[in-house]
Amino acid sequence: MARVKKEKEFIDKLRFEKEEQEKGNFLIAGMDEVGRGPLAGPVCVACVIMPLDDIIEGIDDSKKISEKKRNELFQIIKEKAIAYSIEMVDENKIDEINILEATKLCMKKAVEGLTLKPDVVLVDAISKLDICVPIRGIIKGDALSYSIGCASILAKVTRDNFMCEIAKKYPEYGFEKHKGYGTKAHIDVLKEIGPCEYHRLSFLKFLD
Repeated sequence: MARVKKEKEFIDKLRFEKEEQEKGNFLIAGMDEVGRGPLAGPVCVACVIMPLDDIIEGIDDSKKISEKKRNELFQIIKEKAIAYSIEMVDENKIDEINILEATKLCMKKAVEGLTLKPDVVLVDAISKLDICVPIRGIIKGDALSYSIGCASILAKVTRDNFMCEIAKKYPEYGFEKHKGYGTKAHIDVLKEIGPCEYHRLSFLKFLD
C-alpha cells in the first residue's frame, strides 16, 4: 500500500509536464528561486530541463529535504540534466531595483543561460516574465512539479554553499547557520555591530 501511494505521489509530480507534452511541448524547463526573504546575500534562480523518461526518486520542494539528501540530489540532477542554468543577483542589485524585480531579472538570466531553448518553462508562482519562451506559473510548483522541484534543489544548494563561503569571511554573523535569514541571533548581531557588505540595506530599515 505504501509503495502504491509513493508511486501515485510521484506520478502526480509529472502531471504538469504530461499536460505540456500533450500540447506538443517536449523540452520542458522547470525554474525556481531561493532567497527572496533573507536580510543578506543574493537571490538565486535555477532553470533546468530534465529527461522525463529517467526520473530521480526523492525530488521535492528543497525545503522539505534534509541537507544531506539535497546535496546528493544536487549532483544527480546536474549529471542527468539535459541542460541547466544557475544564476544569482546580488544584494546591491536587490537594493537598487527591489527584490521582486531582482528575482525576475535573475529568472530571465537563468532561462537565457540554458544551452537549449525550452518549449515552455514551468515556474513556481510567477507567471509574467520578460523572456522569449512561454511561461506557466504553478502555485507551490516546487512541491507539485518534478521539473520545478529539481530547479528548487539546484538553487537552494547553490545559494546555501555561497552563504557558507561568505561565512568564512564574516564568521560573526553566522551565515552558515541561517543563510542570511532574519533569525533572532542574526538580528541581534546586526543590532550590535551593524551590516556587512553582503547585507541588503533596503531590508534593514528596522536598524534605523
